[in-house]
Amino acid sequence: MSNQLSDYDYELPKRLIAQHPLQKRTDARLLVVDRATGSIAHHHVRDLASLLRQGDSLVINDTRVIPARLVGFRVATGGRWEGLFLSADEGGNWRLLAKTRGKLQAGESIALTNERLQEVFNLRLVLKEPGGSWIARPEVAGAPFELLERVGRVPLPPYIRDGEMTDTDRERYQTVFGEKPGAVAAPTAGLHFTPELLARLESAGIPAVRVTLHVGQDTFRPVTSETLDGHEMHSEWCEITSEAVERLRAARAAGGRIVAVGTTSVRTLESAAQGGELRPFSGPTRLFIRPPYKFHAVDAMLTNFHLPRTTLLVLVRTFGGDDLLRQAYDEAIREEYRFYSYGDAMLIL
Repeated sequence: MSNQLSDYDYELPKRLIAQHPLQKRTDARLLVVDRATGSIAHHHVRDLASLLRQGDSLVINDTRVIPARLVGFRVATGGRWEGLFLSADEGGNWRLLAKTRGKLQAGESIALTNERLQEVFNLRLVLKEPGGSWIARPEVAGAPFELLERVGRVPLPPYIRDGEMTDTDRERYQTVFGEKPGAVAAPTAGLHFTPELLARLESAGIPAVRVTLHVGQDTFRPVTSETLDGHEMHSEWCEITSEAVERLRAARAAGGRIVAVGTTSVRTLESAAQGGELRPFSGPTRLFIRPPYKFHAVDAMLTNFHLPRTTLLVLVRTFGGDDLLRQAYDEAIREEYRFYSYGDAMLIL
């Protein structure tokens, strides 16, 4: 498999980029890729219980997307300002990305507005960091996530309606099992699940096991170096508990497969299995899965279709096999599957 970024490019008609979620989450189409036979078949997410086996374990990412997109204006000039909340420290300082016309200055005050364009509170810019992000401080008291709920918007990726949310996005750009706030993008493979589907899978002997990875701002960012070796992977925080590890070990020992829902679950599992065996893990990971990576903790994967020239596409092709996954993407485009965050899915067995 190639180390050249140019080999991870493909042409996608713009009409295939899903702009809205389906009315029913489980109605998404599901391209089933069998690595053992090289076959490609067409199903729907609702068919998942019949495509997996009793004893398999689904691994789902229970991170919750925070309303991290910020909109407002510079108090001194009235110029439009946009930001993306990244994190907060114990002292109440926020770390964020910022975009405006002209040059921002430390000490400036930003008036943040809600979706109705009402001023809510001000944010004081404190310090610009070497990487381009800003340290800022809200000029009101409150826990970061509580303040974001008052002023933040759903941080849709730019290929969905230029990042502009509607009211329905607050619920639909969130998995039904997301409970731990911290992600600035959804673990999109998980968007296809409903409580009813999870219950059906549980009844079929296919339980769900939770891990956590808070998706960071670089998740959709294209690789800019010409080789994969030249790319510096971003850091994301993840966790798998000892209870989850024991359940997965027992399932595998009994002949079941670990089926990771999404690349975030894959990275969590593989970060926890760098010694060759799955172990409890909590902390940051910079794991970049690329050829010739050997997988230790994942037997099958459910994933959405990914942007070209991204680490996510590299991961999926590394897992599924380069030639077979190229064929699968060609088939999905030919059959007009819906692509990216609100799009259809693929099951790699």
